[in-house]
Amino acid sequence: MSANLSSNIPILDLTPEVEALWPTLNEKLKEVIFSGQFIIGPEVKNFESEVAAWLGTKHAIGVNSGTDALVIGLRAAGIGEGDEVITSPFSFFASAESISNVGARPVFVDVELDSMNIDPDKIEAAITDKTKAIMPVHLFGRPCAMNKIMAIAQKHNLKVIEDCAQSFGARYDGCSGCTLAQCSTSGHIGKMTGTVGLVGAYSFFPTKNLGCYGDGGLITTDDDAIAEMCRKLRAHGSIKKYHNEILGYNSRLDSVQAAILRLKLPLVAGYNEARRAIATAYKELLADVPGVVTPDVTPGHVFHQYTVRVTGKDRDEVVARMQERGVQCMVYYPIPQDRLPVYAGQYPTYEVNEVLSKQVMSLPIWPQMDQSTQLRVVEALREVLA
Repeated sequence: MSANLSSNIPILDLTPEVEALWPTLNEKLKEVIFSGQFIIGPEVKNFESEVAAWLGTKHAIGVNSGTDALVIGLRAAGIGEGDEVITSPFSFFASAESISNVGARPVFVDVELDSMNIDPDKIEAAITDKTKAIMPVHLFGRPCAMNKIMAIAQKHNLKVIEDCAQSFGARYDGCSGCTLAQCSTSGHIGKMTGTVGLVGAYSFFPTKNLGCYGDGGLITTDDDAIAEMCRKLRAHGSIKKYHNEILGYNSRLDSVQAAILRLKLPLVAGYNEARRAIATAYKELLADVPGVVTPDVTPGHVFHQYTVRVTGKDRDEVVARMQERGVQCMVYYPIPQDRLPVYAGQYPTYEVNEVLSKQVMSLPIWPQMDQSTQLRVVEALREVLA
């Protein structure tokens, strides 16, 4: 995924990050390997303590993927067979898959056109006597309208499991549809995504804002009982070795990945600010390009992806023509969760969800992206849309 290997521009280039970290990274990896402690060792425990303090949460539990963070978080929250969980249809499959894998049923609610996140004004209509939780997805790094979602959850006694796979470091500083004063009184303002609801679930897949160099995930909660259950579930249902109390999983964050994450954690705020600066520049550079709708640079947004809407031409053709010009663009997501084969025929059509699946296109973005590379992306898009 390196732009240095050719004149092509990738969707993400990790090379500058690796080169900057390499001397320290090399020494740290050598230290971990020679320690012989590879699973739930000191590196994992130290990372859990450090990331909990960084996020402002009481408990942080390392697991082996963002998907497992969702599954284990749901189970620890008591979600299971016959329950319903309200979530967004416009997300990666892990959101709905995790709900199905604990025996519950995903109930989809359409999304907002501007934020691409779940529309909080449509949630209450989807609540039934089987509804036990809401799973907001902070898509592309933009926080959902958590004050409205939490108010609905409290009103109906529902649990909130935040899917933060794409929003590490995103801060909930308010939302459209309410005043700053209203957000301030909600008690959620200034909190990191993943620390507002009962449980937060993060992914450390290499492409994420805080990514390791393999698979990794994290669960956050302020609830002691939930944390205890998560720790039990990640280790075959046991806290004490060979004393398995329930059926669990083999889902432990390994020491090598934890060591990498510890090195990168102090840098992630700077990485996120760089992403916001690049997003701001994109918005300005594309302001006069017809047929492109750019995302707002809202408070707390950390731009895991820079996703625009193409309204004037066939999106797939635009992506193909960008590729011909040496610019890699991605489509997240061409098939919404509700229309994937596994759920075929089970759900109605969600209007905004359908529109987005045909229009969205993500442009290259990474923290060290230079201005000349960004200008090449913009110029290619201008040519394609001309």
